[in-house]
Amino acid sequence: MKLIDGNTIATEIITELTEQVANLPGRKPCVTFVRVGEDPASVSYVRKKQRTAEAIGIESRLQLFDDSVSREELKSFIQSLNDDDSVDGILIQAPLPKHLIETEVFNWVRPDKDVDGFNTVNIGKLCQDDPEGFVACTPAGIVELLARTGVETNGRHVVVLGRSLIVGKPAALLMLRKGPLADATVTVCHSRTRDLPAITRQADILIAAIGRAHFVTADMVKEGATVIDVGINRITDDSRKSGYRLVGDVDFEAIANKTSAITPVPGGVGPMTVAMLMKNTVKARMAHGV
Repeated sequence: MKLIDGNTIATEIITELTEQVANLPGRKPCVTFVRVGEDPASVSYVRKKQRTAEAIGIESRLQLFDDSVSREELKSFIQSLNDDDSVDGILIQAPLPKHLIETEVFNWVRPDKDVDGFNTVNIGKLCQDDPEGFVACTPAGIVELLARTGVETNGRHVVVLGRSLIVGKPAALLMLRKGPLADATVTVCHSRTRDLPAITRQADILIAAIGRAHFVTADMVKEGATVIDVGINRITDDSRKSGYRLVGDVDFEAIANKTSAITPVPGGVGPMTVAMLMKNTVKARMAHGV
């Protein structure tokens, strides 16, 4: 069993981006984070993204809104970012309050500044194998993990467990592309799939993104599979000062020795999501020119 170390691979990408940004002519790339409310996880995620941007040499800005912000006020601010030539990337931190429709808000972001890859135009470009678009950061990070670990995808059966806009759907589309790091046969499963273990056991590469702690058990994974665990779930742990610990969607202890390669949680896919956001921001800056 090989442990796929997302921290190490993300550090490699950040080092590459730091050198690339240092050699860019003119202004440095700029990303603006928009956070609505004080969700503790969102606060932590944005802070980490800002620290990473600073380390690379990317300018980051943060706009905070109360969770009672109106649809009109938020839309107006996003439009001002769309019109601001000094801003290359815009990231709307999810989750948003219930009175705001996330897909609608994502589509307010101009496609060439949509470094999260959630705008309908960018999802359409992914469907058309158009390299000019932006790919959602977590699925893009999964591809990088597989590539830099030497996991072959050509002709392999990839099973994606989860159908979200953020992970499941774009991950399936990436694996279906023609060319390197793709050319896979893809099955998408979800919570209502019948006889789920029989399908996941067929996977050469299993991508688990269903959002349930330890959902994937040993009987759901075949010997020698590669398992990519996207889940980040809190479970009670009285031995920890915090009272909880983070686990994935996969029962790591029960499954690890059956696999040829597996990602841990934390330290697997998570760091890659931030690294790919930074990569998308640099890509946006280069497309926008000096």
